[in-house]
Amino acid sequence: MARNADERPIAEGGDGTSARPLLAGDRDGFVERHGLWGEPAHAAAAQVRRVMDERGVERVRMSFGDQHGILRGKTITRSALPGVLRSGLTVPSSLLLKDTSGRTAFPVFTSGAGIGMSQLAGVGDMVLVGDPTTFRVLPWSPGTGWLLCDAYFPDGSSVPFDTRNILRRSLDGLADKGFAMTVGVELEFHVFRSDENVLDVDRVGQPGAPGRAAAVGPTTPGAQLLHEEGLDSLDDVVAILHRGLEALDLPLRSVELEFGASQLEITLEPADALRAADDVLLCRTAIRQLCRRQGLQATFMSRPVGSESASTGWHLHQSLRHLDSGAPAFVSTDAGTSLSETGRQWLAGLLCHAAASSAFTTPTVNGYKRYRPYSLAPDRIVWGQDNKGAMVRAIGGPGDPDTRLENRSGEPAANPYLYLVSQVISGLDGIEARRDPGLATHDPYAAEAELLPRTLMAALDALQADEVFAGALGREVVDWFLMIKRAEVDRYLAHVSDWEQREYFGLF
Repeated sequence: MARNADERPIAEGGDGTSARPLLAGDRDGFVERHGLWGEPAHAAAAQVRRVMDERGVERVRMSFGDQHGILRGKTITRSALPGVLRSGLTVPSSLLLKDTSGRTAFPVFTSGAGIGMSQLAGVGDMVLVGDPTTFRVLPWSPGTGWLLCDAYFPDGSSVPFDTRNILRRSLDGLADKGFAMTVGVELEFHVFRSDENVLDVDRVGQPGAPGRAAAVGPTTPGAQLLHEEGLDSLDDVVAILHRGLEALDLPLRSVELEFGASQLEITLEPADALRAADDVLLCRTAIRQLCRRQGLQATFMSRPVGSESASTGWHLHQSLRHLDSGAPAFVSTDAGTSLSETGRQWLAGLLCHAAASSAFTTPTVNGYKRYRPYSLAPDRIVWGQDNKGAMVRAIGGPGDPDTRLENRSGEPAANPYLYLVSQVISGLDGIEARRDPGLATHDPYAAEAELLPRTLMAALDALQADEVFAGALGREVVDWFLMIKRAEVDRYLAHVSDWEQREYFGLF
């Protein structure tokens, strides 16, 4: 099959920027040498250039999701893009070794960078390779495209800490068992009014010491769930988000007014797991950038100041289907049970490994301040049948093709790839060990059950002790994640907070 790839300049018989078959003499780039693209990617690369022609795209953001689920990368000009698609784009490997403040958590100028990996020592480069199937044109930045990337070492091997590829490997393991995963997303966030328009001196930070957060004010008064007039007061914002997300081909299903002041929720149509994770990564970034252009501050931090009435969560709907037939795997055929045996075992795995999974579903210090009783957020490891106080909510029943599980423990700031990975590892162990979830709870905030970790520190300890996660991810990946998050925790514990000052300064 002829592959569509490089552009042909007029001097070589072409007519400028257009899609042309990749000739044998051009198959010398990094992507071709290491066999990183299949036919769909080559065909998509040709389509990228057609779209760029039609839409007048002059530059492309080449981005990858880091360990925190934050996009990093470079903007490439139109003329440079063919070479970048062919041979990738180099960036410092230390991007995968930083905590949330941008401080490198590893001794990168020592042998093995403190993690026993020579490729990371000395801040050596890694190569970002674009996935042409993810190309989009940004509706809010004229002439700009967007392309998600995967990370490789210069020898063509995959970087083990590339979280998108970690999810891909996990889904391959799920496919080996005969299943594919479908994911639905409910993502809550806050949109505040920006009360300052300048980057003041005290807002400038450095690695390990971020500057002051922006001063903001509320956009809705709160306390009225799904209030139509409350949402109408943000109609301009709703319209901007709707148009922007749909223009990105993101499967937006709804925009909703939540209970808390300044709090909104979007839901996305169900999708294959990798596509769903990509969608969340792009969706969060898009919402923040769209709002910023309107003088607003959107945040996916779970419990920002000003949100005392309601924290935000990420409710993750999940189900399996059989690869051979496409039939849903969680649907019960027994009138006495709401889930199939496969569904019950998957559920049991989610419960069994909930403490370790919390490091991925709720990876920030702030997120644990959401786990409160009677708050529509879980505080203990239980499941319920259509019960929104339980950590896992089972939805559907016998014969219902939409039967699924909803994990309500996640925070919206979670890295989407690692959130999904935690579900696959836990659920697969439930199937392989034939675990039983026990009875559903009817009183999720009073059940005799193990509490979810109360802090990020406790969740990291649970992850370190979980041998199933170590076996599935590899100890080097677990240790890498623990090192980064513990560096973040250490900075938090060393900080003298306003609470301490108010509590002790005048008393002692």
